[in-house]
Amino acid sequence: MSDQDDHRARRMWRALEPVHAVTYFAPESKAACDALGTKGYWMSYCALRGAPLGEASPQVVTALFYNFAPGLIARALPAAWQVASAERFRAVRLETVDAALHRLLGADLLASPEVVEAAELAREAALAAPTAGRALAAANAALEWPDAPHLVLWHAQTILREHRGDGHVAALLTAGLDPVETLVAFAAGAGLDAQWLRERRGWSEQEWADAADRLVERGLLDPAGSLTSAGEDRRREVEAHTDALADVPWAALGDERAQRLTELVAPVVSAILAGDGLLLTNPMGLRPLVAQPSAGTS
Repeated sequence: MSDQDDHRARRMWRALEPVHAVTYFAPESKAACDALGTKGYWMSYCALRGAPLGEASPQVVTALFYNFAPGLIARALPAAWQVASAERFRAVRLETVDAALHRLLGADLLASPEVVEAAELAREAALAAPTAGRALAAANAALEWPDAPHLVLWHAQTILREHRGDGHVAALLTAGLDPVETLVAFAAGAGLDAQWLRERRGWSEQEWADAADRLVERGLLDPAGSLTSAGEDRRREVEAHTDALADVPWAALGDERAQRLTELVAPVVSAILAGDGLLLTNPMGLRPLVAQPSAGTS
């Protein structure tokens, strides 16, 4: 395990992100959006993730999602808002996450005291997450909290992951990496299939090649497509900056209770991974962390 993997904020993201990921990967969400009249996966994704912003323009959503090609977003929005209002998509998001978690987790786990405790801890962390300069986090934090503990846990992680993502964009801007350069460098550093990632984010072959050329010119990528030592350093700097910016909620919660949260949520994440709640090869490069109970905890 690298030093970055051991950073508290990264451990918490790995431990909790699958709870949010069901929003996009479990089939209930897309099926409900299809029933509304959306066309294709990306229209439903953009509507569900962008709905907390209201009926935002494709330009605003492209700016905030950052590494998606503008054309991909423009094909999804504002067309989705003509299918249904952002308010309706917010309701669909909550309804379908509820249905997916009921199916994946089962009634006993959903009603367990461990999920209740996990929801309380995650909510406390989310309420401590600063939203200044973080539009996606702020938009989700402004929504009404659900009542059911499993949905409180989901909503808290939604705020926390968008808080982390907004900070990641700030780190990328500071590092001088534009959206497509970010993906080229990420694919090279994380060992992801470049063509698969390019297609998932909507960039053309020429846009991808031009970004790679720019990175080669700056000494961050070699002509064979591998990160140089300078490129590796830049990527580590971005990730370290992202972790530092994401750590405020976990500092507020404290190490002991943060660790307790990872242990409490482990059965939830295990059930999600055992079902169809997460694409295991994913564009985030997420490697889920399922914590084991530590001595002295139940």
